[in-house]
Amino acid sequence: MMMNRSMALLCCTALMLASPAAEAFSWVSKQVKEDDGISVQKKQEIKQLFADKVVVKKSERKLYLMRQDKPLRTYRIALGTNPEGHKERRGDGRTPEGRYAIDWRQPSSRFRKSLHISYPSFKDRSRARRKGDDPGGLIMIHGQPRTKRFGDLQQALSKEDWTQGCIAVSNLAIDEIWQYTMDGTPIEILP
Repeated sequence: MMMNRSMALLCCTALMLASPAAEAFSWVSKQVKEDDGISVQKKQEIKQLFADKVVVKKSERKLYLMRQDKPLRTYRIALGTNPEGHKERRGDGRTPEGRYAIDWRQPSSRFRKSLHISYPSFKDRSRARRKGDDPGGLIMIHGQPRTKRFGDLQQALSKEDWTQGCIAVSNLAIDEIWQYTMDGTPIEILP
C-alpha cells in the first residue's frame, strides 16, 4: 500500500511525539520549509510542534523552549566566564543580552552541534564602534566539546560557566534544541 505525502507527515509527527529527538523531526522541518504542495493548514499544524521562541535567563542558568508563551522544555546552561552584563567587546567573556534570532546551524564543529545567535545587532556594533571596540561575534548555543581528551574537565565544567560568551548545554539538550527549533526562531537573552 502506498502512503501519500500527508499520511507520511502524520506518521512522522506521531513518531516525533513518541521520540522528540527522532530523525523524523529533521525530515518534517525540511518539508515544512519547502513549498511542495503541502497545504498551509498542514504546515501550520506541523509548526505547532516547534518552539516559537527561545528564552535564556542568565541569572537562573536556564534556557526555555517556548510555544505560545508556555515552556515546552527547560535546560541547564553554562555561560561565558564573565556572565554578568551585556557583551560589549570580543574577549570580554560575556554572553549578550537582548533580542536576537537563531539564524543558522552547524552540525559539526568543535562541539557536538551548534546554533548561531544573530549577535551582534546593528545596535551592538554601533555601541562597540563608539568605544573603539570589536563587538565580537560567533555566539552559539552549543553542546559539549567533541574531544574525549578533556573528559574529566568536561565533567567539572558542566557545573560552571566556561564559554567565551556562548550558551553551552548538554549534548542531549543540544540534540533536542536542534530538533525543536528552526532557523529564524527568535531568542531573548535576559539578565
